Amino acid sequence: MTSELASELAHPALSFTGVSVVREGRPILDAIDWEVGVKDRWVVLGPNGSGKTTLLQVAGARLMPSRGTVTVVGEQFGRSDLREVRARVSLVSAATVRSLRPFLSTREVVVTGKDAALYPLGHRYSPADWAAADRILERVMGPEAAGSLSGAAFGVLSEGERQQVLIARSLMSAAELILLDEPASGLDLAARERLVTRMGALACEPGVPAIVLVTHHLEEVPPGFTHGLLLAAGRVLAAGRLEDVLTGPLVSSCFGVRVHVEQRDGRWWAHAKS
Repeated sequence: MTSELASELAHPALSFTGVSVVREGRPILDAIDWEVGVKDRWVVLGPNGSGKTTLLQVAGARLMPSRGTVTVVGEQFGRSDLREVRARVSLVSAATVRSLRPFLSTREVVVTGKDAALYPLGHRYSPADWAAADRILERVMGPEAAGSLSGAAFGVLSEGERQQVLIARSLMSAAELILLDEPASGLDLAARERLVTRMGALACEPGVPAIVLVTHHLEEVPPGFTHGLLLAAGRVLAAGRLEDVLTGPLVSSCFGVRVHVEQRDGRWWAHAKS
């Protein structure tokens, strides 16, 4: 039995059983049951205030639930050191951008993902590490963009370019679970499409670990994603195969507006019904 198969049989990438997060008596998440397989590509959709970011905070071992059982990469909360769990999960969010020094080069941002460092000072990276960072950056951004931007300061990159660099950084870490919190937020049409295309290509690579992507928009679901979860008012409205979840009635119920949903050329679209 290969180590990869053994890992797959041993545990899912993520498992929630009856998970709730309560703040000042109000449930932010309410009795969530959810499982992400080691090769799954999930998209989590829901309106503002539905609990999506809180869901990722728990999944990334940044937040303990008020109730329920959480197991991430085979480690159950309350029985494991969460610092070690966090090292095996890559969470890409707006907070990640703010935490990195803007004067670091693109290459430095990627290579420091190996040990989740925010700055290369005091960390030693071998020639093999730098070569791996270059290869990953090329995989994520494409040869031309990677070549022209590898030495550029992270702070001068466009928002879309930064998101691609952060995804490359997450792959450098050898994480077993990648969590993406609205990576296309604030991007213009061209930047969004470039990012969605890159995420779709990565989703189809067998060596890439489980991915969970949070978004508000069906148009941002990359090709190659396999599963969907609709979250409304902290509860799971629907979860399962993408084609079973992204239906007009379910999406309409989730967002509180009547929409028509369709899939064309591997992409999903939604527009309001007149």
